[in-house]
Parts: sequence; structure tokens; C-alpha cells
Amino acid sequence: MLTDEYRYKILKELQYSPDLSQRELAKRLGISLGKTNFCLKALIEKGLIKAGNFKRSTNKAKYLYLLTPTGIEAKARLTRKFLHKKLQEHEALALEIESLREEAAISSEIAPEVSQHG
Repeated sequence: MLTDEYRYKILKELQYSPDLSQRELAKRLGISLGKTNFCLKALIEKGLIKAGNFKRSTNKAKYLYLLTPTGIEAKARLTRKFLHKKLQEHEALALEIESLREEAAISSEIAPEVSQHG
């Protein structure tokens, strides 16, 4: 259930906002609170993040999620993987756009001829 995509997104969010609540993290990711909780527990079990209570917080349920050295390495690997994937998607999209431009140019050249003969 914890895909590389969600693993990456969670690690990215927590790296820059370690004090995010699970509710806020769920909102940012567009997933349920239950799924967020499941994912965080899985990342903790894998040793990618650790959770600790804020020492001076009046809200003792508030956690601080910190990436472990293993988590930082995993995020770097996932970042490279997603960058490669997105570059491939970009290249495919650029080729498709060029093909559509060529098709549109040919269509606009043919269309006036068809209307003149009709």
C-alpha cells in the first residue's frame, strides 16, 4: 500500500515540515488520515523516519517527524528515480506536441483546398 510515490511525497513533506500533524500531511497529500497514519507507521518501521513528542508542547499528542540518515538516503534515491521518470514523461509529451503541431499544420494546408473543390 505504501508506494514509492507516497514514500517520496511523505519524506519530502516531513523533511521541510517535521512538525506537520498527520491531518495536515493527509490534506497536503490528498489521502485519508487513516492511510497517512498507516504510511507513517510503515516508514517508522523501515527506519526512514522517527517520531518524537515535542518536549515543551502543551499538546502532548503533537509529534515531530524527523528523517533518519537512512530516510535521507531513501529520499535522495526516490528523488533521482522520480526525476528520471518525469524527464521521460516530458520527452514523450514534447514529441506528442510536436506531432500534433505537424498534424495541425498539414490539416490547415489541406482544409482550404477541400473547401475550394467542394
